[in-house]
Amino acid sequence: MTSSPQHDSEKPPLKWAGGKRWLVPHLTPIWEQHTSRRLVEPFCGGLAVTLGLAPKKALLNDINPHLLNFYRQLKSGLTLDIEMGNDSDLFYRQRERFNELIKTELHETSEAAQLFYYLNRTCFNGLCRFNKSGFFNVPFGRYKTINYREDFLEFKPLFADWTFQCGDFEKLNTEPTDFIYADPPYDVEFTQYSAGGFGWDDQVRLAHWLTEHPGPVALSNQLTPRIEEHYNDLGFSITTLDAPRRISCTGDRKPAKEVLATLNL
Repeated sequence: MTSSPQHDSEKPPLKWAGGKRWLVPHLTPIWEQHTSRRLVEPFCGGLAVTLGLAPKKALLNDINPHLLNFYRQLKSGLTLDIEMGNDSDLFYRQRERFNELIKTELHETSEAAQLFYYLNRTCFNGLCRFNKSGFFNVPFGRYKTINYREDFLEFKPLFADWTFQCGDFEKLNTEPTDFIYADPPYDVEFTQYSAGGFGWDDQVRLAHWLTEHPGPVALSNQLTPRIEEHYNDLGFSITTLDAPRRISCTGDRKPAKEVLATLNL
């Protein structure tokens, strides 16, 4: 079956845990009523939703400065000239080099973006994890083969009218007409959104920030009783969805439940 035009957009350039590409078909009918607006993502992550919806203008934010440097370098037309390969010795040398750039405050460079991509493709499960000193510490992955890109030039025109910022969501300069889609860290224990984590107080802070926005709002999160209750109390319309991931920590293989909450549509 041929996919519809809105799903022919670029695939996300990175592996990213918790990506919401599966959610795009659920968001598309909502977004199609507002395509003249700017799309704002306070937690842009792997860009699966923004690339899937393909807005003309976007304001994209995340707390991870290395991720945002990568996107900014893509916007400038990133090509890759570092050594890359599915080799553990090379991986650890490149990881050491990446951390040296962080240590010497050269992490907002093309080289840092290239290394970030290489580590993302080569490390264990594509994880993005930093230790307390701020250094990347994910070990080498176990892949039989890895295909590496030579450039990301096709993203340059896509990103032309997209603005990338790094910081807390409340610092975003939103406009009343913006369409906000928020996909915060899940309401689960041990969530590490930043050095201080992203706890329930942050979930509540986000919910109230969203209610203050006069334009259309959509939010996704893991379905927990307090998330559902809180957004219901704030007047959001709630839809429950089956996520493609599975609950497995207790041996339960049922699809995980997620919530899609909307306001001002």
